[in-house]
Amino acid sequence: MSRSTLMKIHMLLAAFMLPVAIMYPLTGALYTWGVKGDYEVSKYVINLETPLTKNKEQLIELVKQSLIKRDLAIPTGKAKIKTAGTSFQLEWTGANRDVILAPGSNLLSAQLQIKETTQYRQLVQLHKAKGGTGFKVYAAIFATALLVMLITGFIMAIQMPKYRKSVLFSMGAGVVMFISMVMSS
Repeated sequence: MSRSTLMKIHMLLAAFMLPVAIMYPLTGALYTWGVKGDYEVSKYVINLETPLTKNKEQLIELVKQSLIKRDLAIPTGKAKIKTAGTSFQLEWTGANRDVILAPGSNLLSAQLQIKETTQYRQLVQLHKAKGGTGFKVYAAIFATALLVMLITGFIMAIQMPKYRKSVLFSMGAGVVMFISMVMSS
């Protein structure tokens, strides 16, 4: 592949992917320091005809009905039942909202908590793969594009005799760093 073609691929992918390339490291770096974004939380009591059970499908259906009643979309992520001792709750997370459904103060009530994400928290949720299928495909395209950009950058650099030695040294140091970080974790 010619140097001109490599440069075009590298340049166009970099320009196209720059917005998401900024989001991932920014949200990831801030997340490691505890900056996760916020929620606006609403709590509701749901009156039941029968007590809640750990039946995931029934809990999901109850949440869906409750969200439809409030004219809200269901979360884009996956629902799961979390247990602690004898208690349980359904947690359903997404990019724009998280929902928690738990047994209420008596057997015929349930506590519904709807957590709307702030704009920054939405980006964190997308980073954590809580978005819909469209964003997951976009993230996979970004990962592929990033790999292509790194490979084309490496190939262009190694083709230049002036930089070949330092590029190979840097690559070797990168391999050593990667292995040592994996082994020390």
